[in-house]
Amino acid sequence: MQDLVPDKVEVRQQAAETVENINALVGFFNQLDAEDPLIRLITAASVIGISLFLLMVTRLMIGRRRKHLESLPADRFKPLRLQAQDLMSSEDMQKLWSTVWRVVGLGLSFVFGLTAVIGVLMTAQWTLTLAARLIIFVGSILGYLWAGFVGYLPSLFTIFIIVVVMRYVIHLIGLVFDGIRTRRIHLRNFYPEWADTSFGLVKLFIYALTAVIVFPYLPGSSSPAFQGISIFVGVLVSLGSTTAVANVVAGVVITYTRAFSVGDQVELDSVRGRVIERSTFVTRIQTLKNVIVSIPNSMVLSNNVINYSKNLGQSGLLVHTTVTIGYDVPWQTVNDLLVGAARRTEGISANPEPFVLQTSLDDNYVSYELNGWTRKPEDLPKTYSMLHANILDEFHGQKVEITSPAFRAMRDGNASTIAEVIPREEGEAAESDGKEKPSPA
Repeated sequence: MQDLVPDKVEVRQQAAETVENINALVGFFNQLDAEDPLIRLITAASVIGISLFLLMVTRLMIGRRRKHLESLPADRFKPLRLQAQDLMSSEDMQKLWSTVWRVVGLGLSFVFGLTAVIGVLMTAQWTLTLAARLIIFVGSILGYLWAGFVGYLPSLFTIFIIVVVMRYVIHLIGLVFDGIRTRRIHLRNFYPEWADTSFGLVKLFIYALTAVIVFPYLPGSSSPAFQGISIFVGVLVSLGSTTAVANVVAGVVITYTRAFSVGDQVELDSVRGRVIERSTFVTRIQTLKNVIVSIPNSMVLSNNVINYSKNLGQSGLLVHTTVTIGYDVPWQTVNDLLVGAARRTEGISANPEPFVLQTSLDDNYVSYELNGWTRKPEDLPKTYSMLHANILDEFHGQKVEITSPAFRAMRDGNASTIAEVIPREEGEAAESDGKEKPSPA
């Protein structure tokens, strides 16, 4: 209760000052009326005439202005655009400017109309008190607005200085990180691909710090209503952005782990393809079928990342495939056939040379693993397909069967099932002629 006493006293003081001002203004009018009643009437008539003249001129000029704006083609107005997105079209901007002029016209009409009403009230003796009240009321409103504006100028100037300093600090830090990204500035154990993410985090921190510093200088920041709205918005953001925050944090962690970069051939969450975008919330991959797949960063972080482009080095990526051949075929022959198939495959390097490993000696066959180097991870499906086709050609051309345990167990002495090898030249000619070539005897 004690806190309310000063407010009541202040209200009473303001009311007393208002009554005193009204009585002083009425006394001034009475003094004019006592000296010469014609002066008050002339003053009232002048106020009425000037107010009505300004009201008519304002209505006429603003009306003509609105008609001119509405008659113009919409393309004469520049749309409000953010990068490539139109926030407001040309038609919307035309309607907006027409509405602005309409509001300005209504405001000026109200002011001049109220001034004319005050002049009318000044013409009669018994309405002088009401005229004085209106004049004091309008004057108090204008005085309050002007005092508030003048009183807020120091805070406004402080906010302006803080914002200007913040912008120059961000610009300076951006130049440093741009130098790191373009490798003009070298920092030990700080990689260039970290520059954009690190600059984004620093910029976010500076924005948050600026908001905290500027907040006390905002008008009404100390009011309970403003604080209540701030708390309500904070609760909504904290409850509704759990997944979004998890994706943002995961995106930052992925950046600093250097698991992959844009352009790498990777396999994420059973999706294989080329990374085309790594944003704050998702990672987008263009698959081998030219399909764009968006994977949330939190899911990327919780799964294994297979990067086919990260460690190419001088040799490249190792392509490998396994075949099973029976014990009746010498291992030297199998090795030669597999290496020959690898050498014929486009995309597999001749240096370092392909090599074969005997990975296991099983009950019915020997497992051979062919290994070759490639520097084209984006063509792996095509490379594997050509490699398998060349292996079939090599083994079938030398009458060597590629068998499985079930097939070997059922062998009863029938003829071999080795497919006949069609030379590539004849196959290509058959495709071009559109006719089937007779098989050689």
